[in-house]
Amino acid sequence: MQILHIPCLEDNYSYMIIDEATKEAAVVDPVEPHKILRVAEENGVHLKLVLTTHHHWDHAGGNDKMKQLLPDIEIFGGSVDNVQGCTNKVENGDRFSLGADISILSLHTPCHTKGHISYYVTAKEGDVPAVFTGDTLFVAGCGKFFEGTAEQMYQSLCTTLGSLPKPTQVYCGHEYTVKNLQFASTVEPENERISQKLLWAQQKRRTGLPTIPSTIEEEFETNPFMRVDLTEVQEKVGCKSPVEAMREIRLRKDNWKG
Repeated sequence: MQILHIPCLEDNYSYMIIDEATKEAAVVDPVEPHKILRVAEENGVHLKLVLTTHHHWDHAGGNDKMKQLLPDIEIFGGSVDNVQGCTNKVENGDRFSLGADISILSLHTPCHTKGHISYYVTAKEGDVPAVFTGDTLFVAGCGKFFEGTAEQMYQSLCTTLGSLPKPTQVYCGHEYTVKNLQFASTVEPENERISQKLLWAQQKRRTGLPTIPSTIEEEFETNPFMRVDLTEVQEKVGCKSPVEAMREIRLRKDNWKG
C-alpha cells in the first residue's frame, strides 16, 4: 500500500491510496479534481473510489467534477451527511475493498458533522494500517463541534479512533499541526513530548514538508483532546470528567488567539 499526500487549496490535504499489485487507487477528499487526475496519471494508477470524510465544500466540493471526469468512479460518504455526488452511502462498520490487498473500514466519527466518516485502511501483512480522519482528528487537535457535542467528540476520538492499533498512521484533512501544538503547550506547558514535536513540526514546515502522518500513539502523548481521560489534564483545565475536559479545552481553543 502506497499513500501520497496531495496538498489542495490553502491548507487541505487530499490523499491517494494505491494498491501496488493492481495499480488501483482510491482518493480521499479530492477537492481539486484536475490536480488529483494529474497525480494519478503521473503514477500510472486507475482511480476507482472516492472516500469523502464529510460534506463540507473543501472536502466534498470536487466530487461532482470527479464523477464527470471519471463516470465509473464510486463515491463513498456518510449515510447521514448529505455528501455531494455520493453513490455509496456508508454506515459505521461497513467494509469494502480496493485492488487485491486493501480493505477499508468505515468508522462513524460524528461531531464536526453529523455523518462524518473516518476510513481505516489495512493492507497485506507487514503494511502499517492507516486512518483518514478528515476534520475529526487533527495532529494534536480536533475539528470544531459544528454539528455535535463534547460527548460525541469524546466517543469519536478516545473510543472509536483511540481503540485502533497504536502504530496506525493518522492522515488528517488539514495542515494545522504547528498551531495545534502551540495551543497544546498552553494546556500542558511541562509536557516534553509536545514541545519536542512542536520544534519538529516547525522545522518540517520551514522546509515545506507535511507534518502528517502522525500515529494514534503519538496523539495519545501530545493531543490534549485525546488526553482528557488523564486526571492531570482534567485538573489543569478545572474539570472532573473526560467529557467536561473535552468541552472546556475546545472552548479554550475556540477563543485562543495564538
